[in-house]
Amino acid sequence: MTLLESESPIDRGDPNTAALAVQDLRLVYLVRGKPREVLRGVTFQVRPGEAFGLVGESGCGKSTTAYAALRYMPDNGRITGGRVLVNGADVTKMSNNELRKFRATQASMVYQDPVQAMNPSLKIGEQVAECFTILGHGKNESEDRALQALTRVHIAAPASVMDRYPHQLSGGMLQRVVIAMGLAKDPKLLVLDEPTTGLDATVEAEVLDLVRELRDQTNAAVLLIAHNLGVIRTMCDRVGVMYAGKMVEEATSDELFEQPKHPYTIGLMHAIPRHGLRKTDRALSTIPGNMPSIGTELPTCVYVDRCPIATETCRTEVPPLVALNDGRWTRCHHSDDVDAIVEPDAVAEEHEISDERIIELNGVSKTFRQAGHDVPALVSVDLGFAEGETLGLVGESGSGKSTLAKTMLGVHGPDTPGTITLDGKPMKSMATERRDEAIRAIQMVFQNPDSALNRSWTVRKILHRTVTRLTTISGEEAHNRVSEIAEAMRLSEHHLDMRPRQLSGGLKQRVAIARAFAGDPRVVVCDEPTSALDVSVQAAILNLLASLQRDERTSYLFITHDIGVVRYLADRIAVMYVGRIMEKGLTEDVFNGPVHPYTEALLSAVPAVDGVAHDRIPLEGDIPSPADPPPGCVFHTRCKYHIPGTCDTEVPPTVTVSHRHEITCHLPIDQLPTPVTISV
Repeated sequence: MTLLESESPIDRGDPNTAALAVQDLRLVYLVRGKPREVLRGVTFQVRPGEAFGLVGESGCGKSTTAYAALRYMPDNGRITGGRVLVNGADVTKMSNNELRKFRATQASMVYQDPVQAMNPSLKIGEQVAECFTILGHGKNESEDRALQALTRVHIAAPASVMDRYPHQLSGGMLQRVVIAMGLAKDPKLLVLDEPTTGLDATVEAEVLDLVRELRDQTNAAVLLIAHNLGVIRTMCDRVGVMYAGKMVEEATSDELFEQPKHPYTIGLMHAIPRHGLRKTDRALSTIPGNMPSIGTELPTCVYVDRCPIATETCRTEVPPLVALNDGRWTRCHHSDDVDAIVEPDAVAEEHEISDERIIELNGVSKTFRQAGHDVPALVSVDLGFAEGETLGLVGESGSGKSTLAKTMLGVHGPDTPGTITLDGKPMKSMATERRDEAIRAIQMVFQNPDSALNRSWTVRKILHRTVTRLTTISGEEAHNRVSEIAEAMRLSEHHLDMRPRQLSGGLKQRVAIARAFAGDPRVVVCDEPTSALDVSVQAAILNLLASLQRDERTSYLFITHDIGVVRYLADRIAVMYVGRIMEKGLTEDVFNGPVHPYTEALLSAVPAVDGVAHDRIPLEGDIPSPADPPPGCVFHTRCKYHIPGTCDTEVPPTVTVSHRHEITCHLPIDQLPTPVTISV
C-alpha cells in the first residue's frame, strides 16, 4: 500500500491514447447567480475496448460527469477546471463547430428513457436514416444503412420496424433503436446513462448482450452509469465510485465487489439484498444521513458525516490517495481499517402471515375494446393474499401486471362473472362506486411519481391532504403524522417545503411512497416503486416496507422487474405471461424449483451482483399480443421445452407441485426445469 503524493489517481498510461480521459474535472452550476460546486476534481480513464462503470447515489455527480464528457451541459453549467480528452482531443476547448463535428463522428450517448430520445411524429426509419444523412450519405444509401443498423442490433423484422412510429414499439425495442442510432457513426466512445432502467430482466439481458457484442466488434470504449450494481458487475472491466462530486475509489469490477476499500463503497455493497437474503433473515444495511446538497462546502473528507469509522483526523485533514495494486486506489485516512465494517447480524423480528385472505380475485378477466377488436388483457386470474403478506408479481412488460393492479384498484372494471372481494365481501367493479372504507383500504405507489404528484403543491401539503382525507386525524396530530412519515422516508423538513418539480427522481418516488402510507392503508399496490432509486435508498424503502408490514399488518402486491428485490420482500410470487398466471408459490419454492419454463428464463436473465456466471436462457421473439395470443399454451412459441402437437393445440393444466405451489404447464412435474443458481 502506497500513499500517492499528488491528487491524481494511479497513472493508467498516456491520456492522449485513451478513448476518454477525465482529468481533475471541476464543474459548477450557477444557482441564482452563485456558483455551486458539483464536480470536485474527477479523474479517470477509459481505454479503447474497455467498459468503465460509475456508481454512487443519486446526486453524486455520475450523470453530470457523463454529460460533461460530451459537453452536454445545462445553460447554468460551467467547467471551472481540468480537461476532458476524447482520443487526445480536449473537448473543453472545442469551438461550437468542432463540438458538433465531434458529437457527429466520434461519441454517442444512450439515454435512460428512449421515448424522450425519439421524435414521436417521425417513423423509425426516418430517424435512423437521418443519422447517416448527417454523416454525408445520400437518401437511398442512408435508408439502406438504417436497415442494416436495425439488423445489427437484432431487431426482429427490421423492415417492418422502419415503417412504425415510436409509440408502436416496446421499451426494449425502442432502446435497441436508440443504440442503433448511437452506433451509426461507429463511435470511439459510447456513453450509457441508465440504459436498462425500467426494462424487464429478459430485455435488460438482451440489451446488455448487445452492448457487449457491439463493443467487441468496434473496440469502442463504454462509460456506463447504472443504479443496478448487478449490471455494473457483469458489464464493466473497471468501476469508479463517486460521492458528492468526487471519486473515492477505483478498481477492477471483481476487486471492487469482492473487497471494497472505501467505507462508502462498503455501505453500497451492504445495501444490496445478496446471497438469497430475505426480510425474515434481517433488515438490509443502510447508509445513515443524506448526500450533501450541491454547493455544500466540503473542505476535507466528503463522506465524513456518514462514515462509521470517521475520526477527528477526517474532519481536519484531506484524505490521502492510497495506491493498493495494479491501478487500484482509494481515498481514505483509514483504508487499513475498513475490513472492520461488517454487515449487521441482527435477525429480523418474527414475520407472521394470517391464514385469512384480505383480497381475493376469483376468475378475474379484463377485455379491452380496441379498433373494433377484443383484447383480453387478463384471462381467468385467481389470486389472493392475506393480512401481512407480500405477493410479488413478476413477468415481462406487456404481461398484464399493471392491468391486474388497476383492476384490483377499480381503475378498470373486470369482466363478469369475475369477482374481487375485500374481507370476503365483493367490492364494486369501479373505485367511483366503492365505499370510502374500501377506497381507504387499498392505495397505490406508481412507477412514475411525476404522473402521480401535484407539481404545484409542496410535499407537506400533499402528505397533509392525504392524512386528513383518509384518516380521522386532524390539527396538530396530522402535522405530526406528516413529520413522522417524512422522517421514515428520509425526507427532511427542507424537502417538505419543496415542490415535486424541485426534487430528484429518487426523492419524488419517496414522496409518492410516503403519500401511499400516510392514510394507514391495509393493502398497498406497489408498481415498480424502487426502480428509480439507488441501492442505499432502495434498502431504506425495503426496510420500511418490511417494518410497516410487521407493525401494521399491511399487505402488498409488489410488482417489479428486480428479481433480487422480490426475493427479499415477497412471501409468495406469481408469474404472469400474456394476462395469465403461469406459476404461483412460496418464494423459496419458486427459487429452488421445479419451476415453469418461463420462470426459469426470467431467473436466468438476472445479472448476478456476486459475479457467479450462469447460462442465460434466451427467449426468442417478443411477448405475443393479447389481441392474438398463440393457441394452446400461450408460451409455446418461445419455450425450449415445446411439445409439438400438444403445447400448440391444448391449453395446459394447472398442477400442484407442493403446498401452495402451482404451475400451469404440459410437462410432467419430474420434467419441469430447476432454475439456475443465482445469488441475488
